[in-house]
Amino acid sequence: MPAVKAANPRDVFAAEDWRAITKLSRWRGIWLVLHGWMIVAFAAFGGAAAWDYHWLAGILVTPLSLAILGGRQLGLSILMHDGAHGLLHPNRKANNWLGQWPTGAATGSDLFAYRAYHLTHHKFTQQAEDPDLSLSAPFPTNRDSLRRKFIRDLTGQTFYKQRRAQFAAALRGANTTAPTVGRFLILQAILLTISLLVWGWTPFLLWLAALATTFQLFLRIRNIAEHACTPTGSGDPFTHARTTYAGLIARATVAPYWVNYHSEHHLFMGVPCYHLAATHRLLGSAGYHPKMTLSPHYRDVLAQVVN
Repeated sequence: MPAVKAANPRDVFAAEDWRAITKLSRWRGIWLVLHGWMIVAFAAFGGAAAWDYHWLAGILVTPLSLAILGGRQLGLSILMHDGAHGLLHPNRKANNWLGQWPTGAATGSDLFAYRAYHLTHHKFTQQAEDPDLSLSAPFPTNRDSLRRKFIRDLTGQTFYKQRRAQFAAALRGANTTAPTVGRFLILQAILLTISLLVWGWTPFLLWLAALATTFQLFLRIRNIAEHACTPTGSGDPFTHARTTYAGLIARATVAPYWVNYHSEHHLFMGVPCYHLAATHRLLGSAGYHPKMTLSPHYRDVLAQVVN
């Protein structure tokens, strides 16, 4: 099928506005990566401190720690996604390093393999050639099916299935998978070493538990919200994705680093994540919001995708 129609920024924005929202900062991408890891440290060591204080405090605080950790793990994945678009840093080598090591390796992703895969998704959004079509095609679904998916995520079944396939491919000597697994294991070893030197096993175990549970759940909800049950497939580029408004809790979990502005990202994929909110406001001022798929919150999205 032909590539999806793209939006022309010259038809939408004034020249000075377009320059402003596509300008790459030399420091902001680095700061966002550091921010993600600072939140990880806070949640992991804070959870460990609760266990050291009292076992009951540990039990009460652990769900919060896992939620914050899973949200930042998703955040690191989102920043890797920006790196795949060349938007983390104006220097190409710095951008690729940021997207490969402190973000991609954290959750077992390879920047370069993801870049090729993801740009194909942009080119053929919701068409047969779209490699992400399987994420939205099952919807709408029934409530029991969605519940089973969430249970598989929160019990570690999704994580185990994905890692088993990834590690098996690495053992077979797959060209890109083996280095990806190697980077993933190296970074986990670094995190374990830091955990043992500073506090003990608990911070690392909380990180690993979140990677196997809340991260998987938040990743699924984010994927659902982006394209499921949208009118994507028409010739209008303003229908290719959904933007979901996100409050504080959503931004800490399923929508870190402005990923909820997904319609804006598909319209203008040269805009870095930290300018997506401004892009949304400019589109509203120009009268484009009625053409877009907008949801007031993630609960609304989940209601839409259930029969």
